[in-house]
Amino acid sequence: MTQRDIFFVANEVDELGGVGRWQAQMAGLLAERGHRVTIVGIAPANHPMDLGENPPFRTVTLHAQRPPGRPRPRRLLGSADPAVRRHDTHMRTAAERLTELFRAARPGAMIIVGQVWAMEWVALSDTAGHAVIGMTHESFETARKSSRFERVKKYYKDVDRLLALTQEDADRWVGEGMNNVGFMPNPLPIVPDTPSPRTEKVVASIGRLSHEKGVDLLLDAWAEAAPQQPGWTLRLYGRGDAEAELRRQCTDLGLDDSVDFAGQTGDVPGALRSSSLFVQSSRGEGFPLVLLEAMACGLPCVAFDCAPGVREIVGHEEDGLLARPGNTTELARHLVRLMSDDGLRDRMGEQALHNARRFDPEAITQRWEDLFDFLER
Repeated sequence: MTQRDIFFVANEVDELGGVGRWQAQMAGLLAERGHRVTIVGIAPANHPMDLGENPPFRTVTLHAQRPPGRPRPRRLLGSADPAVRRHDTHMRTAAERLTELFRAARPGAMIIVGQVWAMEWVALSDTAGHAVIGMTHESFETARKSSRFERVKKYYKDVDRLLALTQEDADRWVGEGMNNVGFMPNPLPIVPDTPSPRTEKVVASIGRLSHEKGVDLLLDAWAEAAPQQPGWTLRLYGRGDAEAELRRQCTDLGLDDSVDFAGQTGDVPGALRSSSLFVQSSRGEGFPLVLLEAMACGLPCVAFDCAPGVREIVGHEEDGLLARPGNTTELARHLVRLMSDDGLRDRMGEQALHNARRFDPEAITQRWEDLFDFLER
């Protein structure tokens, strides 16, 4: 196996969230195989996560603080506007640091750009002939509703490979004229020694308390489900800007006795093992790691079918139940069905435990190795 220099370039080195966790995990997995791995962040993280005392990879951050967006040039000055010139000079200076890193790398190096904002810096750098792999860590539909959609088409059109998270999303990007598209699922983030016994009357939800994660929709669904299954608790793990509003909603719905705002947890496997069922109510997702984590702990999952990545992970009526996006009555019905039927919950939980192994970290890492070999030919 060729030992390579591998660069992960993203918005931040250690931002708490799905992309940051994926990046740190993949960097560690590739470092374990003998590769020399560097994570490059454009700016410092707003909410940094702990990478451990001695991570097996190097980290570099290009800017001391998050750079502002490029100012709109004044009409008569155009690109000669001093504010625009200062911004562009600052950005080019940071890109020169990337160039130095890439030029110092051994032949066969790989540059993996995890977010399209970071690709703007890579595009300004000299990649020294190394292969560049761009990634979009959200569904096609989520990207299409944001400014990132046109930027993906602009900045990733000439990379060696653009990776979506599912074949379905990859096909959608091909339909947009991108002819360099493949897909790569995320690896299983945890492989717990002991799964949940599914004996506690607890439904777990883990994620930011934000509009995108749809916890308001989950509370509406819980208001329908909880009266039908007394004694069950909905335990919400996470923090976020919407917490105060969600607590008010919980009180207004009369749910204070059956909803536990448990805060952020540093022990996801422990939180899942003390639950019997997992629910995700997001309005949009990419390839949600927390669903993989829940399944790896033997929990059946109930979720909104809001993205190809969700239905790639959860098989409806096999290891979980999927509701139409935003349909809180259907979500409530699925929750009640699993809360009320121990046998169904156990059967789906055991199937979830088995199916999660499709995303075994070693298998996904080997897929990356195969891609590297292919791009070097």
